[in-house]
Amino acid sequence: MEIASAVDDFLRFCAVERRLSENTLQAYTRDLADFRKWLLASSTALLDVSTDTLKAYLQAMVTDRKLAVATVKRRIACLRAFFRRLAERAALTDPFTGWRLLLPRRKRLPKALSRGEVASLLASAPAIRTKLGTLEGQMATAVRLMVATGLRVGELCKLRTSDVSPDGCSLRILGKGSRDRVAYIGDPAFQSELRTLVERRRRLDGEGTSLFVNRNGATLKPQSIRTKLHKAAGAVGLARRITPHMLRHTAATLLIETGVDIRIVQRLLGHSSIATTEIYTHVSDETLRTTLVRANVLQSLSSQPS
Repeated sequence: MEIASAVDDFLRFCAVERRLSENTLQAYTRDLADFRKWLLASSTALLDVSTDTLKAYLQAMVTDRKLAVATVKRRIACLRAFFRRLAERAALTDPFTGWRLLLPRRKRLPKALSRGEVASLLASAPAIRTKLGTLEGQMATAVRLMVATGLRVGELCKLRTSDVSPDGCSLRILGKGSRDRVAYIGDPAFQSELRTLVERRRRLDGEGTSLFVNRNGATLKPQSIRTKLHKAAGAVGLARRITPHMLRHTAATLLIETGVDIRIVQRLLGHSSIATTEIYTHVSDETLRTTLVRANVLQSLSSQPS
């Protein structure tokens, strides 16, 4: 089997049957293109790929090209799924059989916004009553929604008017890996804002249309959200680059700091494993600072009677 047709079949399988996100499909496309280029350079046919071939590719990525561990692990994971699919369809031996990749990966704390940064970003959002019909008004709602629920930007863009409950209290979300979940809105004012947005979208385009659209009426794309969020952050003086995923991290961190049970946060974020959610149990620098200031151990000791 030619690698081009095998790749096309795998990507179609991931899109249609596994229903992977657009971001994952794009990453898989890049990863397989890189592997295909390496195979051509080494004059190796797809059917001749063995465990030793994969180890040689791994060494090229780590030693010669010095790629980040996260990139290497993602590419190997992609190839593992690719060859599993190929083995099932063509009755071939899976070159990953019996080989377990052990690559250390530094655990990085999620980048979240401070409470002050979130407050500045939300305070700068235009009033929904006057800006609802504009793209800026939709962005204001989108930002509040990501902070309130921890939605991924891809999930946000997939929302349709029919996904919002009539009272605006909950959302049905098509999550990563085709895992549906429900997110709840606790703020009455924001519930009203969502109801107003849904009503407007239905008046303009009918039932079941996209909740967030661009100026041409087409579904708003994740990249558009990223760009406008970056501009909004710059407009309020936030120096670092703010991304939609940072709002997701922020939502989780704020909930954990407020005392919400980690399993509730896990369900809200749509994590399949609680181990993924546990990274948010770290104590933020600001919380650590304020707690230690309140404790003031030295002062408490000096006030003790001799």
